[in-house]
Formats: sequence, structure tokens, C-alpha cells
Amino acid sequence: MTDTIERHPAVRYLDQISVGDAWRTGGRTITESDLVTFGTWSGDMHPLHTDEEYARRTEFGGRIFQGPGALAIAFGLEMSLGWKMGSAIAFLGIKEWNLLGPVRIGDTLSVREEVVEVRPSSSKPDRGIVTTKVQVVNQNGVVCQEGLWVVLLSRSPE
Repeated sequence: MTDTIERHPAVRYLDQISVGDAWRTGGRTITESDLVTFGTWSGDMHPLHTDEEYARRTEFGGRIFQGPGALAIAFGLEMSLGWKMGSAIAFLGIKEWNLLGPVRIGDTLSVREEVVEVRPSSSKPDRGIVTTKVQVVNQNGVVCQEGLWVVLLSRSPE
């Protein structure tokens, strides 16, 4: 038996990616369970997330979903696009990530992603770095979070 990585039908390699390529995911509605689960496993049980009376007295007017929880959901939504499934070598980082607006229970999030830089490696010709602008958008088209994601991507094996 050979160890092979299963390639998603939408997989794209470095030589198939261009600045300006863009995608949008489907939606995912944030639930009470999402808030409680993320708060429990992360330890973020701040009253802004867990205490309606406390949160009502804040500028948000009620409980909001944890910012890092929305980022985690954005990772899952973005991976569902499939373009990195079998071509990504490593996730290298996030740059300039900004939380621009609250995410509430009942919001439906989607991710918009656009390639902003493609840089072939000068030392390893089988790979390169792709930077994408990622936006987490709610059902009203409001950008709640955004920034740059950087991934090490392989060239096509053919």
C-alpha cells in the first residue's frame, strides 16, 4: 500500500493560481452550541459571551460569539473550497487580521477569498507561497473579520 494524499476535485497547485483568483464559500449559521463549545474548549468564558444581562449593558447590546471562534469557523469554511486539499504543504501564518464587527448567535457566516500574491520559491522549485485576502462576511454582507492568510503550496506533480 502506498501513502498518498487524497486530492480534492477542486485542488489547485502553485502553477494554477493567479493573482485575482477568487472564491466564496457557502454559509454556516452560528449557534448557541457553537458559542458554548468554543468557550468550553478554549476557556474563553467571558461574560460578554455567556451572560446575557452583562452583555446587554455593553456596546454590543447582547452576547456575541468569540472572535477566535469565528476565525476557526472561517478556517473550516475556507477548507471546504477544496483548492488546497492535496496541494498545501503548510499553513504559514496570518497577517493583519482584524476583527471589524461582532458575530452573533444566528448570524450566517461565509468566507470570501482572493489571491493577492503568488511567489515561487527561489530555493525549492517544487513549491511557492500564496497569500490570500480572506474576509468573514455575515448574512447582511458586513465584513466581520479580515486579513491575509499565507500558505506554502506545491507545484503540480505533472
